[in-house]
Amino acid sequence: MKVYGTPICIDCRNYRAIQKSRGFAAEYIDITENTANLKEFLAIRDHDPLFAPQREKGGIGIPLFVGEDGAMTLDVDEALDWIGQPPVRPEEIVEHRACDIGGCK
Repeated sequence: MKVYGTPICIDCRNYRAIQKSRGFAAEYIDITENTANLKEFLAIRDHDPLFAPQREKGGIGIPLFVGEDGAMTLDVDEALDWIGQPPVRPEEIVEHRACDIGGCK
């Protein structure tokens, strides 16, 4: 599996923490590391219908998970299932948004 993300994204940081704690292998591509990585991600994001809702909301669409067969998802549990991993457990989420803990109404 290939994963596109960036350390400035909370969902990406949570994914990386899960990957580290569980110890499974996946290629992680930091889209903010260099322009080649960013261009590779944007070539997918700007043309694939999967990203239409993210584009409409002004979102980025990361982390992006790409399976060995080329399937793509933005759903971490679906991606984990591809590699025989169980879904994310609440206690595995190391960072929470203020809204996740009742801070937003």
